Amino acid sequence: MKVLVYCETANGKVKKGSLELLSNIVSWPGTEAHAILLGAPASLEPLVAQINKFAPQSVHLAEHAALAHYSPEGFAKVVADAAKSLGAEALVASVSAQTKDFFPRVAVKLDTGMASDCTELSTSGGKLEAKRPLYSGKCFASVEFLGAKPHIATVRPNALGLKAEKPGSATVNKLSVDPGTIRAQVKEVIAKAGGAGKADLTEADRIVSGGRALKSAENFKILEDLANVIGATVGASRAAVDAGYRPHSDQVGQTGKTVSPTLYMAFGISGAIQHLAGMRSSKVIVAVNTVPDAAIFQKADYGTVGDLFQIVPALTEEFKKVMH
Repeated sequence: MKVLVYCETANGKVKKGSLELLSNIVSWPGTEAHAILLGAPASLEPLVAQINKFAPQSVHLAEHAALAHYSPEGFAKVVADAAKSLGAEALVASVSAQTKDFFPRVAVKLDTGMASDCTELSTSGGKLEAKRPLYSGKCFASVEFLGAKPHIATVRPNALGLKAEKPGSATVNKLSVDPGTIRAQVKEVIAKAGGAGKADLTEADRIVSGGRALKSAENFKILEDLANVIGATVGASRAAVDAGYRPHSDQVGQTGKTVSPTLYMAFGISGAIQHLAGMRSSKVIVAVNTVPDAAIFQKADYGTVGDLFQIVPALTEEFKKVMH
């Protein structure tokens, strides 16, 4: 089975979610894995070394001046054309704001089915199989792809886990691309102050989240201190975002970001179904709340009923002892 993996890039690197997906696909028996990178002329060859950590059969470089900045029309056309030219039987990508935007366009161009936000992905009998959450994660659907190929799927970051590196030397193929007419383009992405070096919430391995119980934006400093010690990214509930304590880009939940970290720590978050929809697939959930019957405790692996303003600083000090 020939599988094409769209590898998204940011700040001169291949995103972790794309490498995670590639690391799994190269281990599937009977699968021929290919990677595709999009960008400006002469910008992609330095990224091949990152792809080669997982030894796909080939890396396809789609370089064009019109691809220097993301555009939904241009990226969709180039990826669809590449999948057709390669004869790919499956086309996959990691879930991100970018792939949520342009991958449905690819499916339309190829006139084929697509399963989005999958938490499991595999092959059987030359067909792609997937599992994805429904109804805010209350249940899961097993997806079987029928009809025209390539079958298309996007997979939630951290859902499959990053496999061990399998270094190799992929064949590099420079594509002749035509992005078509570009009508909308992202010209610049401005990172918030102090956030440029932090892992994006959707790809973070550890997340420390706070709710309305933090009481102010300034009080999130105690969560920032904890996050700095354990190498985590700070998130927030919708209530905290609506109160102005954190920007919307930090929101975890149904109307925010969906995350699947190894560790999710929730402080002062009640556990409304909308929040659980965004983090219930976390591997280990730790909750601290003053309300003994808070819904978050039903999903937590570890929970403490107590004052977060006492517990968080104590946790920070204890982590400093064992992590430094």
